[in-house]
Amino acid sequence: MHRTGLMYSVKTPALLKPLASQLLWSVPGADKELYITFDDGPCPGVTEAILDILDSYGAKASFFCIGGNVQKHPDLYRETLKRGHSVGNHTWNHMNGWEYSTYSYLRNVLECSALVSSSLFRPPYGRISRAQAKALSSRYTIVMWDVLSADWRSDVSPEKCLQNVLKHAERGSIIVFHDSVKAKGNMLYALPRALEHWKAQGYEMRALPDNKKV
Repeated sequence: MHRTGLMYSVKTPALLKPLASQLLWSVPGADKELYITFDDGPCPGVTEAILDILDSYGAKASFFCIGGNVQKHPDLYRETLKRGHSVGNHTWNHMNGWEYSTYSYLRNVLECSALVSSSLFRPPYGRISRAQAKALSSRYTIVMWDVLSADWRSDVSPEKCLQNVLKHAERGSIIVFHDSVKAKGNMLYALPRALEHWKAQGYEMRALPDNKKV
């Protein structure tokens, strides 16, 4: 199986991107714009806090949602859209593409798409085979990232999480936080401080465009 994906690395190595050029790692040609993303929600007690923080800074973001969580918390999903953010498919139950056949993986994505109507897809863990990516690319923009906050890691402090994004973000960066209980402490510390810093630097925080519905 030909595999595409990342192990843990705060900044995506530049040499990796040409090897998987069909995936979106950052937004080319962007002005002073950053693209903040959240994986794994919606999550009660976390999603609401994120939405309020984003509102307070006039920031938009993209939320890659797990289908099972949308089924459990449809009001949070609808509220995310109501506030002007984009959403994306993150499989039905956070499936690791390296561990499943292309057929099983596509079925899982399709199940999520029944609740998450979007042209955006992010593979959980960043792990997707070339066959899976090829099969999905006609329907989705497959979104990776170039900055990983590491907010879910218990060995990363809140301040380190903040520095991860401040040090490595640049024009057009796609930045990953997590909309989950595990990441809550680090993420809620880092997010408002990062937004404050970027706003002072003249950056605009934008949602990734959802260009085609599936």
